[in-house]
Amino acid sequence: MSKFQNNVFFIHPLSEVQTENIGIQTRIWQHSIVMKDVIIGKNCNISCHTFLEDNVIIGNNVTIKSGVFLWDGMRIQDNVFIGPNVTFTNDKYPRSKSYPEKYQSILLKKGASIGANSTILGGVIIGENAMIGAASLVTKNIPDGELWFGSPAKFIRKI
Repeated sequence: MSKFQNNVFFIHPLSEVQTENIGIQTRIWQHSIVMKDVIIGKNCNISCHTFLEDNVIIGNNVTIKSGVFLWDGMRIQDNVFIGPNVTFTNDKYPRSKSYPEKYQSILLKKGASIGANSTILGGVIIGENAMIGAASLVTKNIPDGELWFGSPAKFIRKI
């Protein structure tokens, strides 16, 4: 187990963490960047090569695997799993040097799991205990307790 700073949380020395809002027993690994207004709950694992932009709120017991970038306005509730290289978007009509007045938010509700290499479009809500299969493209809200898979993601079954 990694050594916790001041017996509270662990920040790898090769990461850049600007926030002070980090819950106990949270671990942030190398080459991660966490902006100053991010709020991270307790007992989270933020894997290497991640980026957390300002105005991101993360609940307790959340796992964020390598290669994940969380953008302004994202809300992640407790016990969420985000697999490696999951991509989130927050701009419906992206253009170089053109900035919207407000970016789209994404909400991942309690207990949701997002499989590796999935893409989640802006404005989407993933329901409680929902599961997104690996490499899926999520273009609309996912109800609580359902498994969705594919490109675009389609309902598979209740879980």
